Amino acid sequence: MKVLIVGSGGREHALAWKISQSPRVETVFVAPGNAGTAVDAVNVPIEVTDIEGLVKFAKDELIDITVVGPEVPLVLGLVDAMQEEGLKVFGPSKAAAELEGSKVFCKNLLHAANVPTADYRAFRSADDASRYIKDRYSEPNDPVNVVIKADGLAAGKGVIVCDTRSEALEAIDRIAHQREFGEAGKELIIEERLFGQEASVLAITDGETIMTLPAAQDHKPAHDGDTGPNTGGMGAYCPTPIVDEAMMEKVESDVLVPVVHAMKRARRPFKGVLYAGMMLTSAGPKVLEFNVRFGDPECQPLLMRLKTDLIDVIEATIDGRLGELGPLEWDERPSICVVMASEGYPGDYEKGRTIRGLDRAAELPDVKVFHAGTAIDDGRIYNTGGRVLGVTAIGNSISNAKLQAYTAVKEIRWEGAWCRKDISDKALAYKA
Repeated sequence: MKVLIVGSGGREHALAWKISQSPRVETVFVAPGNAGTAVDAVNVPIEVTDIEGLVKFAKDELIDITVVGPEVPLVLGLVDAMQEEGLKVFGPSKAAAELEGSKVFCKNLLHAANVPTADYRAFRSADDASRYIKDRYSEPNDPVNVVIKADGLAAGKGVIVCDTRSEALEAIDRIAHQREFGEAGKELIIEERLFGQEASVLAITDGETIMTLPAAQDHKPAHDGDTGPNTGGMGAYCPTPIVDEAMMEKVESDVLVPVVHAMKRARRPFKGVLYAGMMLTSAGPKVLEFNVRFGDPECQPLLMRLKTDLIDVIEATIDGRLGELGPLEWDERPSICVVMASEGYPGDYEKGRTIRGLDRAAELPDVKVFHAGTAIDDGRIYNTGGRVLGVTAIGNSISNAKLQAYTAVKEIRWEGAWCRKDISDKALAYKA
C-alpha cells in the first residue's frame, strides 16, 4: 500500500512514523514534509495549498490512501477534490471542516445542539464589537474577563484573552481593523472567559461510530506557569489524570455525540478526527473550540502510545466500518512531548540556524524527536519555523517520561532554541 500524508509539521512526522510501521504499508510520501520526514518517509515538494498538484500526484503515483494533516487544505476542500477523482482520503469534507474554519459557525452549531460552551456574541465589524464592549464597561481598567477570537484560521494565534476594557478594545482593533490575522478577522467573536484546566479530547468518527482516544493536555501559553502569549502549543502529555472515566463519558455524551448528530442534520456529515478543546470548569466541561484534525502537539504523545495499526483505523473510517473494529490497543505508559521553539516565537524569529545533537537525542531509549519547522540541505538540518521540534518520550510514570524528554532536549542545540520547562507538571500536581 502507498500512503500520502499532506503537511509539514510535527503531527505529520508522527503520522508518517506511525503509518510506516504498518506491515500493510510499502511507501509513505509526505508533501511537503520536513527534515524528519525525509528520514522516516519520502518527501514530495508539493505545498498543502496546491490542491490540484496533490490530486495529480495521488493519481499519478496510484496512492491508496491520502491522510490530510493540517486544517488549511481541509478547509480549502482537498478531501472533496480527492473524492471527485475516486481517491481514498482521510479527513472531513470542506463543508464539515467549517467546524474549525469558522468559529462563528462552530459556536452557532454548539448552541443549536445544546453543547456546553461559553456565552458569546459574533460581530462583522470592529465598530460594532467595540461599541458592545464600551456599552458594558465604562472605564479603561474595568475588569472584563472576555476572550476575543478571529473567526477564521489563524494558526492557533487568533485568540486574545483580555482582562480589562482597554485590552479588549485593543484586541478588537488588532483582529478586525488592523487585520493582524488577515482574512481570519473579517468576523470575530467576543465570548466569556472560562476558568479551569484545559484538556483535549480527540475522537475518530466515520459519521456513525465514535472512537474516543485517551485525553491529552496541551500547553498553549508560551511560558512556564501558563504565562505569555498564546501559541500553537508548547507541549502535551497523554493520558491526563484530570479527565477521569466519568468525565470522559460526559464529554462523549454531552459533546461528541451531539456534534456528530448536529453535523449530520446540517447535511455536513463528519468523517475523520474530531478534536474537542475543553475547559474543565467548576460547572463541568465546556467546549472552547473544535478542530477537525489531529492536534499538534497532542498527536505526538498519542501516537507514541498507540499499538493498533493506524492504517487499519484510517481505512475503516474512510469505508464507514469503524464499528467493526475492536477497541484500540494502547501502551499503558504515559508519554510527553516538549516543543522546542525558535527565539522570538510566537512573534518574529530567525530561520536557517543549524540544529545539532539530534543523533545523540535519538540514541536515548523510549525517545522520538518529531520534526516540525525544519529542513535539510546537504546533510545540514536547520530551523524553518517557530515550533521546530517535538521531543517525545514514554515512561513508566509521568515524571519518568518528563525526565526522559528533557534529557533529550538537553542534547539538542541551535542558536536561540528554547522551550517550556514545566510540560506535564499539572499532572504531577493533580496526582499529589
